[in-house]
Amino acid sequence: MKLSIIIPCLNQTPQLIQCLKSISNQTFNSYEIIVVDGASKDNPASFLKSISNNIKFISEPDLGIFDAMNKGISLAKGDWLYFMGVDDYFYDSDVLKSLTPLFDSESVKLIIGQIVYRYKDQDSIFIKQNKGLIKPIWSKKIWIRNTLPHQGMFYHNSIFKEKRYDINYRVLGDYAFNLNLWKSQVPILISNNIIATCGTQGFSKKYNLALYKEEILLKTKASSVALMPVFTFIALVKFGLKKIF
Repeated sequence: MKLSIIIPCLNQTPQLIQCLKSISNQTFNSYEIIVVDGASKDNPASFLKSISNNIKFISEPDLGIFDAMNKGISLAKGDWLYFMGVDDYFYDSDVLKSLTPLFDSESVKLIIGQIVYRYKDQDSIFIKQNKGLIKPIWSKKIWIRNTLPHQGMFYHNSIFKEKRYDINYRVLGDYAFNLNLWKSQVPILISNNIIATCGTQGFSKKYNLALYKEEILLKTKASSVALMPVFTFIALVKFGLKKIF
């Protein structure tokens, strides 16, 4: 079994260095690393060459993070795929090793574990609750909020044979993708393992109106135009609460 770890980045070489250290500390070593760079100005190529010749690396302009992730999917040779942000680190050195028995299951197409945020004082109360720990929920609650943090998800490569991330979404392409996986009831396994510690400075944590407009759009597209008022109401309530707390 081989794992493909796909890391999109743009002008984030210092963060990329720490992210790659987290991977190199893993006791499990049957993986490939694919760094998809959006033509950074801080020259990550020179750093990557200095540490390894075994990292797949492309650097070219892209149409956003989900375009970069799709490029990584096209290059991946692993049986399973994992998408890692440059400000994400594996929780401990045995994370991947502990999942090995799950990777060998022939019936499972999606493995979902927990994550924990490295939050700061100024972060939203919704990030800091439960000491930053986020447990995945595979249920209808996904229509209310994104209950599947992508940093805790491992996708079997068969999922991407006919599917890709919709690059029309700038922030919530992973939410749209996972919502459709839930609708099709992909065979899953939920693990109690904590997979990653994650930063809180990503686009999806800015909680601006653009994010909630995308949320309304993706939910409507996945269901019915008749439900758009419901999704709009939910989004406005969430937007208001995030601004307060």
